[in-house]
Amino acid sequence: MGIDLKAGGRRVGHSTSQKKVKTANPYNRLLIKLYKFLARRTDSKFCATVLKRLHMSKTNKPPIGLHRLAKYMTNKDGKIAVIVGKVTDDVRMMECPKMSVCALAFTENARKRIVAAGGECLTFDQLALRAPKGGNTILLRGPKSRAAQAHFGHRTTVTNPHTHNAVKPYTRSKGRKFEKARGRRGSCGFKI
Repeated sequence: MGIDLKAGGRRVGHSTSQKKVKTANPYNRLLIKLYKFLARRTDSKFCATVLKRLHMSKTNKPPIGLHRLAKYMTNKDGKIAVIVGKVTDDVRMMECPKMSVCALAFTENARKRIVAAGGECLTFDQLALRAPKGGNTILLRGPKSRAAQAHFGHRTTVTNPHTHNAVKPYTRSKGRKFEKARGRRGSCGFKI
């Protein structure tokens, strides 16, 4: 079957991040270089998946809390949890179990709690030395649909009229007196 050019056609003018690295973060650029090599030379699906996730945007690399991480790691002694994203602390969790975690970043308190429990916090270059093919690892992700997502809008362009549609404003409160004037009412000039 061919491409129905009338219905949608080829996706022209969209460069994928897999071809051209979009991040300016030098650490992430080096990790992409490392895992690109590993994915090519080891034929490991783990390395290919990590590489794909390293290329993703920030919204597609959601953080994971310690409680959720601990829940996924129950009865998995000796395995390393791998998260292509940030690990955050959860104050509702009383005690943190011992576990080895590899992530792009850790919040200060999350790192303290993991180390205090006798666990370890690894970086991806340390993981590449320890488990180049991803043996004894568990690849995890945080929840993508979270409260913060409601505040994120579309990219702003001249031709995109939907930049502010259904984007929740950061307001002090929700009520009659808050963010309901010009720009939020059709009767007062314009509405977005």
